[in-house]
Amino acid sequence: RPSFVLGGRSMFIAFHAAELDGFLDRGIDISAERPVLVDKFLEDAFEYDLDALSDGTNVYVAGIMQHIEAAGIHSGDSACVFPAYKSSDEKLDEMAAAAARICRETNVQGFINIQFAVKNDELYVLEVNPRASRTVPFISKASGVNLVEAVVKIWNGQDLQEQGLVSNGLGCGKCITGWAVKEAVFSFQRFHIIDPILGPEMKSTGEVIGTGQTFGEAFAKAQASAGTVLPVRGRVFVSIHDQDKATVLPIVREFSDLGFDICATRGTAAFLFENGIFAEVILKIQEGHPNVIDHMRTGRIDLLINTPLGHYSQQGDAEIRIEAVRRRIPYTTTTSAAGAAAEGIRYLLKQEINIAPLSNKTSMM
Repeated sequence: RPSFVLGGRSMFIAFHAAELDGFLDRGIDISAERPVLVDKFLEDAFEYDLDALSDGTNVYVAGIMQHIEAAGIHSGDSACVFPAYKSSDEKLDEMAAAAARICRETNVQGFINIQFAVKNDELYVLEVNPRASRTVPFISKASGVNLVEAVVKIWNGQDLQEQGLVSNGLGCGKCITGWAVKEAVFSFQRFHIIDPILGPEMKSTGEVIGTGQTFGEAFAKAQASAGTVLPVRGRVFVSIHDQDKATVLPIVREFSDLGFDICATRGTAAFLFENGIFAEVILKIQEGHPNVIDHMRTGRIDLLINTPLGHYSQQGDAEIRIEAVRRRIPYTTTTSAAGAAAEGIRYLLKQEINIAPLSNKTSMM
């Protein structure tokens, strides 16, 4: 990744040496002042965003958000949920403790944003940004604490303890709305040949918030705000790589229990049948007709679950995702997003839309 860009511009994930050589042959300006940084990519990991305030001694962890997409998606493109919904209290405490130590060691006095990843129960610090992040308004609304106002007070000499945000040096914010989901807004509809799969280079053009007493309620509202209409009936198409099969099984079973018909590629359908779920077999694009694209064009598919792993899989399924955007068919490319969609649909089936005002405390945000 070039070290002098914002928004992940020109970042690239290389899965083998030839792809790295191809990236370097693009004519990128490389020098001592403009180096290229090489990171190890944690594929199939969970990513977290932590926003905190520090007065140099005391640290207030305003919120820890869990990305619904896997690590490797630009944080501006990933849907995220507050509080983190698939993490242990021990791991969240570890993140808060790491944030406090980083703030004190670097003597930050103001905002700090830290991105973490967890893979195989091991915590990684991806990057530390001593500034406000795009999630500050989201966390302010969801926690009821005006973070900008709190930072200004720090700069005017009032520490976090005097503001009542910390005790014993560390404080943590809570979600006052129950659950809050931030979803990115994209403009893929205007660019019909662009693969909507997400990666390290930011593609979103805005973001929305959904709140609710359950995660499903908050997620469904966020999707509706972003222009994605989750179906409450119809047919779900499933195409997943081998590593995700065990994880996706209970999710597919939940869609079946919700009344959806299931269809899948041959290998996925065989796995589902072995585990008690009957799925209609649908051909891949290269297997002939009628294939998955044909079924999408005739309106037989209402939701796609497609989890590519590795570069060739991501490229091979691009036509399916592009067609989904064209047809306004909701799609997910991770099992966590598929599970979130199932919870959102379960909420929509109740037909109980709750409306709750946001706290007035953060009206200036």
